[in-house]
Amino acid sequence: MQADCTLDALLDTLGQPALRLVAAPAGTAVPVTEVLLHDPGVPVPYTPGGLLLAVGVTAAAAADLVPAVAAAGLTGLVVRGGGGPEQAARAHGVALLAVDEDASWHRVHLLIASAVQAGPAPVAQGAGASALGDLFALANAIAAAAGGATTVEDPRRRILAYSTVDGQVIDDVRRQGILGRQVPDSPENTEQYRRLHAAARPLRLPGTEPGEIERLAVTIRAGGEILGSLWVIDSGRLAPDAEEILAQGASTAAFHLLRARAAEDLTRHQYGDLLRRLLDGTAAPATAARRLGFAEDAKVRVVAFVLDDPAVAPADSAQATLRLLDHVRLQCEARYGRHACVVVDDTVYALLPEAGPDGGRQRRLIEDLTRQAALALRSPVRAGLGGAVTGLAEVARSRDDADRVLTVLEEDRSVAAIEDVRPRVTLLRLGELLDRRADLTTGPWQQVLDHDERHGTDYAGTLIAYFDAGCDMAGAARLLAVHANTCRYRLKQIREHLAIDLDDPDERLVLWLHLRLLARLRAGRA
Repeated sequence: MQADCTLDALLDTLGQPALRLVAAPAGTAVPVTEVLLHDPGVPVPYTPGGLLLAVGVTAAAAADLVPAVAAAGLTGLVVRGGGGPEQAARAHGVALLAVDEDASWHRVHLLIASAVQAGPAPVAQGAGASALGDLFALANAIAAAAGGATTVEDPRRRILAYSTVDGQVIDDVRRQGILGRQVPDSPENTEQYRRLHAAARPLRLPGTEPGEIERLAVTIRAGGEILGSLWVIDSGRLAPDAEEILAQGASTAAFHLLRARAAEDLTRHQYGDLLRRLLDGTAAPATAARRLGFAEDAKVRVVAFVLDDPAVAPADSAQATLRLLDHVRLQCEARYGRHACVVVDDTVYALLPEAGPDGGRQRRLIEDLTRQAALALRSPVRAGLGGAVTGLAEVARSRDDADRVLTVLEEDRSVAAIEDVRPRVTLLRLGELLDRRADLTTGPWQQVLDHDERHGTDYAGTLIAYFDAGCDMAGAARLLAVHANTCRYRLKQIREHLAIDLDDPDERLVLWLHLRLLARLRAGRA
């Protein structure tokens, strides 16, 4: 563990909501050297600078742990959920931190431990690459000990690493898999993986194609989670204890995969937190550009994605939004490399490089991504493209555009860019401005509404239709589904009874804006 990691650095690395600071009576410059899991049957070990995760203890009951944490020289205590022992922590000089109620202690431990070890994001990326690089060394070690060419796969059957020991036999299936870094898909393969994942020990599996050599394979697990699999070609020269070697190799591979995933999770979290601050305008553009891999004056745009299914319960909606985040991140990284995606409230935001002259291609990508996400999540998904801005200092403006697009997006459209709906967004912003300024809300529009309410007339609807039809009497009558003479009569009454000068273009414009934006009236729906 790094001795120079402090609580302040840890909080800056992970940020909220991953890790929240509740109390720091000794300040945040205190060291953090190690992360410990609470074991109810074992006394808290003396570990200066350590953080204790209150596994198996509710936040409300964690007060009993505080004296032991202080006596052991630990920096602080991490509880799950709210209502932790803040008063006791302050009294004993112990930092109190909290994670979400539904956070997995296993993942919290990996995330914090990786942050303590890895430090800044570039090192964290290196840690992930190092862990995957170690898989090649592990594959070679297993191949040498077991006596057969070895591959390491992830749960999607992608080949992460393979052995390169001289003289070991391989077949065409192995060769093609290495070249494509992917195991070919087939019903026979699917059945073999089903059997493999159901087995508790290494399993011998015959070849599924002509010329394919028998394999010895084992699932790589951490707890009940499948992380991947190990495969060794059995050309008839495997060591007598090859199964035990493979089982031990799977345990070591699980450690490397967890370490790589923790480093990747940490990096993504840092990118996401940085994007969150860019979106609200609080991040330093130069720092953000360096960390996210953009030029500081790069031309970028924000895309916002939301689920559009009011029937989904809030708890289910939160989980579905996280699945949407995974889908958006996967597709964007596949096309643009490592780019930041983050959830803010119920919206998924992606920061993408501006597509340049071929903007239609990016639009098609977003449309395709939205369509695929809707199919995968079985829920309608909408997307709004903010305007392209030059420089990361302007990201908040593009985010505001994207949010406004979603607000005005019509029901029959799932994707739109700010350029498509600029007039409606402008009216939306004008309406917000009018709402905030009392001196801009007074005018004859209130007289119109009052008259309609007192006398049962439809002057407001008639005016909206007249304005929306470009002051064309026949067009207004069609919108109202009445005779043109009826429309003409109503306008005459408005002039006489309310003293509104409909010949004055300024008065017409202001009255139309008030009725559209403050009274929320539209032609045909007044």
